[in-house]
Amino acid sequence: MNKITKIVLSTISIAAISLTTMVVKAGGWDNFKLRYFHLTSVLHDRDKELEDIRKQNINLAKYSRIDLTELLNGGPPKDGIPSIDNPKFDNARTTPFAKDELVIGVVVNGEAKAYPFGIMNWHEIVNDRIGDVNVTVSYCPLCDTIVAFDRNNTTFGVSGKLYQSCLVMFDRADETLYSQPWSMGIVGAKVNRELNRIPAIKTTLGAWLEQYPDSKILSTDTGYTRNYQDYPYGTYYTDDRVIFPVRHKDKLNLHPKAIVSYIWEANNDIVPNSFSGTSYQFPHEQLKQVGEKIVEFNGRKIRARWDSNLATVIVEEMDGTIVPSSTAFAFVYPAYFDK
Repeated sequence: MNKITKIVLSTISIAAISLTTMVVKAGGWDNFKLRYFHLTSVLHDRDKELEDIRKQNINLAKYSRIDLTELLNGGPPKDGIPSIDNPKFDNARTTPFAKDELVIGVVVNGEAKAYPFGIMNWHEIVNDRIGDVNVTVSYCPLCDTIVAFDRNNTTFGVSGKLYQSCLVMFDRADETLYSQPWSMGIVGAKVNRELNRIPAIKTTLGAWLEQYPDSKILSTDTGYTRNYQDYPYGTYYTDDRVIFPVRHKDKLNLHPKAIVSYIWEANNDIVPNSFSGTSYQFPHEQLKQVGEKIVEFNGRKIRARWDSNLATVIVEEMDGTIVPSSTAFAFVYPAYFDK
């Protein structure tokens, strides 16, 4: 073995030891990937999402609701987290998921479907058709936010960008970027446009099937090779870390990953870098203890109740009509709705 070979092998060995040490300190490989997500930025064009909008001769300064310096690179490129555009489904007998699997449950025109977190963690968006309505079901693993909406005749994808640590979707028809927690266009031709939301809830597969035994369940036959029984974010779901910068953390009086449900209705005002309208949050543990809470919301009374069967918060008008809501980690509400 010559001197140069020895130096190369020694360098590789030191690098391997250093990498192993960093992985251990991070608490495992998945935590390491989250902490050092920025290392992947050299592998792709960080501005492709905005460049696709500029190609339409759109002035980003004019057609942006947010401060573009706060639109951050999340690691993967545009479509690097692939949406599921031709979903297949199992039933209660054929699904590989256990009864305690968390799912997003959606019912449209009497048709019930469940979307396991084990799949949504890897894909974040499913473009589907439920009850003869074209629907997009979206989930942000970094925020635990759920938004389902009528997508009309387009499909939505994962932009690779984050705003206040949360998923930014894009409309494949015109490239407009949408903030998922607001369900609103934030950059592009349809800036400030609100999506037509559909009620969706977070529960377990077993609880969902008790109410909807004939529900279809999203299949792991997605066309992609992923370990859908593995959670790819390490200890993120329960620890107190928020990987990306978010505002108003000083207003947080709960554990950052405590689960809340929030409701929101925008008004016609356009406030740069902010939500304009009415919103309210219901911490799950608090509502679980009191059972029900009636509040004034946007000029009317609405009721939030703890559903012990589904183990989640249901928000409804006083006549029982469901109000679309989203679960979220506690840090999300002040970041998006406090001024």
